[in-house]
Amino acid sequence: MDIFFQQVINGLVLGSMYALVALGYTMVYGIINLINFAHGEVLMVGAMVSWTLVSVLADAGLPGWLLMLIALAGSVVVCTLLNFLVEKIAYRPLRNAPRLAPLITAMGMSLLLQTLAMIIWKPNPKPFPLLLPTLPIDLGGPVITVTQCLILGSTVVILATLMWLVNHTRLGRAMRATAENPQVASLMGVKPDFIISTTFVIGAALAAVAGLMWAANYGTVQHTMGFMPGLKAFTAAVLGGIGNLAGAMVGGVLLGLIEAIGAGYLGPLTGGVLGSQYADIFAFLALILVLTLRPSGLLGERVADRA
Repeated sequence: MDIFFQQVINGLVLGSMYALVALGYTMVYGIINLINFAHGEVLMVGAMVSWTLVSVLADAGLPGWLLMLIALAGSVVVCTLLNFLVEKIAYRPLRNAPRLAPLITAMGMSLLLQTLAMIIWKPNPKPFPLLLPTLPIDLGGPVITVTQCLILGSTVVILATLMWLVNHTRLGRAMRATAENPQVASLMGVKPDFIISTTFVIGAALAAVAGLMWAANYGTVQHTMGFMPGLKAFTAAVLGGIGNLAGAMVGGVLLGLIEAIGAGYLGPLTGGVLGSQYADIFAFLALILVLTLRPSGLLGERVADRA
């Protein structure tokens, strides 16, 4: 049972990071029906910027928690500016184009950001410094680190804040109105371009936080690190119901649990036949199963169809 509960903890941590990135996917899709496949690279840029700031300030004698806050602030600023420019330059001119055009553009933007990151930071993996105490906390068998506690706590606070923002503020009402019908919303005084840009900015901030969490938890960064988390987060958004905030949260956490339990718990039971190298299989099998039984995702899509 200790193995099972340990994998549950690991799955919750992994799922929390998936959920943060999945929220960026689902918010953008809910507003303009666009899958931003460059979103995983925003996570990568956040992690690389965090690594750069931490490396530069490593000899300043600052405590680890302060270095992490500085790295977080810097990565959020860079990622939000990056996503704002991506939306303005790459996606806005194609807003009324056939859906295939923005999709291809998103894939091209993903490759472009990867290439630029490789040029700026070089292709070799880089170790991310340990900023918080590494001594594990014993939970009576399973253990959890301070970094993992911070990931779980931060994710809960961020998700609660985002739900409040979307459901109980003027900006949230404007976002929901734009998602329902941007033309009618503009007649009511809402500025759709501003709302769409704001949505991209919020999604980028969440990806930047997830990038720092990913780097701190796994201890390494490189220019290709955003591809698989981005793909998994998109899977989580579809699993929960693309366009649905609660669905993105549920899908992210569920996907993390499926991966961790499938790889870590079933591995010993099968003598290593099903181990960590098969974690991706469990995640995508779950997606296929859910979409077969419920194509709209676990919580369904709440975005109205547009003519």
